[in-house]
Amino acid sequence: MRNIFSMPKGILQHINDPKDIRSLEIVDLLQLAQELREFIIDIVATKEGHLGASLGVVELTIAVHYVFNTPKDKLIWDVGHQAYGHKILTGRREIFNSNRQLGGISGFPKRTESPYDDFGTGHSSTSISAILGMALASQIKGSKNLQHIAVIGDASIASGMAFEGLNHAGDTNANILIVLNDNAIGIDPSVGALKKYLTNVKKGTAKDENIFECLNFNYSGPMDGHDLVALIKELKRLKDIEGPKLLHIITTKGKGLKKAEENQVVYHAPGKFNKVTGDLWPKTSELQPPKYQDVFGHTLVELAKKNEKIVGITPAMPTGSSLKYMMEQLPDRAFDVGIAEQHAVTMAGGMAAEGLVPFCNIYSTFLQRAYDQIIHDVALQNLPVIFCLDRAGIVGQDGATHHGIYDMAYLRCIPNLIIFAPLNEIELRDIMFTAQLGLDHPIAIRYPRGRGVTLDWKQKFNKIPIGISQELKKGTKIAVLSIGHIGNMVTDLLKSMHNTDQIGHYNMRFVKPLDTDMLQKVFSTYEYIITIEDGCKMGGFGSAILEYANEMHSFVPIRVFGIEDVFIEQGTIEELHKIAKIDISTLKNYINNLLNTD
Repeated sequence: MRNIFSMPKGILQHINDPKDIRSLEIVDLLQLAQELREFIIDIVATKEGHLGASLGVVELTIAVHYVFNTPKDKLIWDVGHQAYGHKILTGRREIFNSNRQLGGISGFPKRTESPYDDFGTGHSSTSISAILGMALASQIKGSKNLQHIAVIGDASIASGMAFEGLNHAGDTNANILIVLNDNAIGIDPSVGALKKYLTNVKKGTAKDENIFECLNFNYSGPMDGHDLVALIKELKRLKDIEGPKLLHIITTKGKGLKKAEENQVVYHAPGKFNKVTGDLWPKTSELQPPKYQDVFGHTLVELAKKNEKIVGITPAMPTGSSLKYMMEQLPDRAFDVGIAEQHAVTMAGGMAAEGLVPFCNIYSTFLQRAYDQIIHDVALQNLPVIFCLDRAGIVGQDGATHHGIYDMAYLRCIPNLIIFAPLNEIELRDIMFTAQLGLDHPIAIRYPRGRGVTLDWKQKFNKIPIGISQELKKGTKIAVLSIGHIGNMVTDLLKSMHNTDQIGHYNMRFVKPLDTDMLQKVFSTYEYIITIEDGCKMGGFGSAILEYANEMHSFVPIRVFGIEDVFIEQGTIEELHKIAKIDISTLKNYINNLLNTD
């Protein structure tokens, strides 16, 4: 077997299953690690994806599959950014170039994709609870010899949910092993007191008591997570120890690619790059509209310099949300709280209660993790927190775990909460300006991933009246009611069509409160109404229009364009809009059919 694997063509091409790994000798495993690292770099350089995290756990990935009998032994990768090597070694090498592509494999572990993906993990800090549930299930079923392993990063283990799992697990005799992958960075550098504690552990200057031992874990480490031989030896030792265990390993995110080691934030998901040098391919020099996140970030700084009550909060996403600009210029008033969405929301509520003006910036998909806090700690007390929901709508290749398509539906039912979606960058700036002047209620401002439509976006601020929409174009027969950025697609469509005098377009802006005066005018003027949103149909913006039409006893036919009651997988935003039938051609065909009915 070894003679075959040692052929010049390499070892990795012969690995189709972890059983193949277990037949190798140590010297072959070392070669496999090098080939696996090169393979990940080669694919991500051209196909894009998450790079640094998977490069950092190459040795750990091989060691875990070598020592443990996966998939009978259960293995969970927290978040999944670090699971590329795992996927490649578990039968998906030949299709890995489809990673994050339409119809391809997911960028995250996914139960329906492989028996080796024991739990879906697109959001962080869930692995300890899940692996404990599996271990306890094994006990109940009498399978006491199975092993249960969760790999979690130092940024993710600081989350409240991870602590809940640790607290419970330490009070059981469950056969679990938590591998703490400590590289001092999540997407951005890790923050908080636990990060400082782990740093002191690495330096040997921590207090005598070990926090994990105090939680009743058998603790070992810290050890070099790139020493494959030592890792295998330690995992074999831990395999024979009963009860909850925690192995603390030190790794380098981006290991094996110098540029990725030196700039770990950029190379978390770098886009396309030169696989030999690591240099990023140059972006287009063409003048483009800004990203919505940057409009938010620069506008917040501009407002905060004039309003000393403004503070910024983000749960571990200062770069992705562009709160980094405020953190650089006004560091005492901008807070990265780590992966702690619940804490971020309630802390914002506390600040609002004391008269500050908190801008709480959270990705739409991550705000789902703090739902009770929105209701109980903010809306119920009517505290004027300003929620800025980045990545609202379909986000592309991160797929089902990251689309921000539920926010309008899950927020619309909450009393006291205003919901606004800007058509463009200017409206985003203006609603931020309006909100910081003082509102009677909390507000959620949702905007998409990617670029806006306006080159000259940094214009003078104008106050937006709450609950007031815009008539962008008058018509006579068909009214299109849009919410947010997708309204630009409607504008482009109407510009491309002939004889559009019959089509009106309304930028509704507010999902809640609805502009009922405008709606009454629309109901009495038009024969057909179309609503379109980059969000789920069930309970969303279109549903709100239907509900109001019912209250008004309107009999005007209303067609709702939105995302059906299914999970949308990965692909480009354009591909997924087409699949969801909220694209320009679908809307054009429907409008033409209505125009031709007479």
